[in-house]
Amino acid sequence: MSGMIVTPYQEFARQVLGFEFADIQLLITALTHRSYVNEHKKSTSEHNERLEFLGDAVLELSVTDFLFKNYSEPEGILTSWRAALVRTESIGAAGDKLGYAPLIRMSRGEKQGTDRAKQQILANAFEAVIGAIYIEKGYQKADEFIIKHICSKLENILNEGSWRDPKSYLQEVSQRIDSETPNYRVLAEEGPDHDKLFTLGVYVGQKLMGKGTGHSKQQAQQQAARAALKKYEV
Repeated sequence: MSGMIVTPYQEFARQVLGFEFADIQLLITALTHRSYVNEHKKSTSEHNERLEFLGDAVLELSVTDFLFKNYSEPEGILTSWRAALVRTESIGAAGDKLGYAPLIRMSRGEKQGTDRAKQQILANAFEAVIGAIYIEKGYQKADEFIIKHICSKLENILNEGSWRDPKSYLQEVSQRIDSETPNYRVLAEEGPDHDKLFTLGVYVGQKLMGKGTGHSKQQAQQQAARAALKKYEV
């Protein structure tokens, strides 16, 4: 691997991760998307999906261990907290904050992809980096990395209440306050089939309580439910 490719990864490992990689190729692979390999078959054969598979398991164990040791809530609540910590949005945001996006090797087409696709690539790379740290430095270093960049977000998640499934929680609230079950209606659809954007409204009775937009109806419903919950809080 040439110095032009290796140097930025070495700098990232030293300055951001806080340690050197004896095998820097591990980190490079962790930040290599499948699409890059498809475009560079003669020079590159490994992408990050195997490391992502490993990192996902280490992430789940670390977060589960952290919650078990530090909180006494029932299993159902801890499961919801864990889901909030490891969802794509959370780990994608953590990856964005680490600043490795410019180091991810991907195809020209993927570089022009949607924000949703880019967030997924960031999240997958985060898990792959965990896998690389685990192989290079062992579980303890990987655990420290996860606690610092993922588990540390739990307080904000609890304060915001974002660990709750917004649709289920809205149903509880609307039934308790208005004796009504919320229903969702598509208000608009925009864009081509492969990148469609949906706008949905959530109604309680005949009253529009919130709107949400997303690349799937489910995503738009979640946003609409969050908006409705904020209105109920007011």
